[in-house]
Amino acid sequence: MNSRTSFALLAVLTVVGTLTMSSAYAAEDNDLPEACVGCSMMDARSAANEMLLSDLPISVWTDKIDYGHNDMITVTGQVANVASGFPVTVTVVSPLNSIVTVDQLTVTDNGDFETILSTAGALWKYNGTYTIKVNYGSAEKNNSVQVELTGGVTNYQTPNAQCGANSISASGQCVPYSISGGTVTDAIINTNDNSIVISINAEDDGILTVTPTKTVQDGIFMVLVDGEEWDDAEIVTNKVTVMFPAGAEQIEIIGTFVIPEFGTIAAMILAVAIISIIAVSARSRLSIMPRY
Repeated sequence: MNSRTSFALLAVLTVVGTLTMSSAYAAEDNDLPEACVGCSMMDARSAANEMLLSDLPISVWTDKIDYGHNDMITVTGQVANVASGFPVTVTVVSPLNSIVTVDQLTVTDNGDFETILSTAGALWKYNGTYTIKVNYGSAEKNNSVQVELTGGVTNYQTPNAQCGANSISASGQCVPYSISGGTVTDAIINTNDNSIVISINAEDDGILTVTPTKTVQDGIFMVLVDGEEWDDAEIVTNKVTVMFPAGAEQIEIIGTFVIPEFGTIAAMILAVAIISIIAVSARSRLSIMPRY
């Protein structure tokens, strides 16, 4: 065999060896997961999320941010330290600061929990921001997420901005309250009966708790629901808890005193006017009395 023939044979063997090695590596690659752009970034992001969740006692999130009024909201969360036998309490609060629903969820051994909320109910009919709160075991282990509902009712009365989210304006006075099973639509102070009259939209049986300050109302002793004296009410000092039926429209809380509707400034003006009248009358009587 001459040198030219030997060189050609060596070249053929090299090519065959290269093809065989490439095929072998290709066969091994087929056993691995398919590559995807950004997989390493996703893995890093997932690891960072796991580290973040491990630092939170409880976390919660939803599948979207914006929903309609006939959608399903998937609520998912995770508990960092699972305690056997403790459920996660989920509370949904409407834009009117009323409780839409309350539920308790079972936590898996891995700390996961999940539920699906339907927005088709009557208590979900208002547009705005709904807050989904979760709690696990103690007050410190809580978190919340907010979602926005559109396409529903927009003509509703929200609490007076000066009163804050947990109060309703009654004739210019802020009255703290909470409600489940319905919504508070209006409130007024009735000075003739020393009462606070609260209008509600009761979709279901529910509970209304009202805690007026003593400067607004004091000496509470009776509750009326739709004009009838109501026994399903608890009065502790100035905290009133009323259990109302579905369809109730008005709750009246009666005390021995309510602040006048015209307010403190008007009362001061009236007091000054009365004092002035008394002073003028006194001087007039002195001036018309005969002098000796």
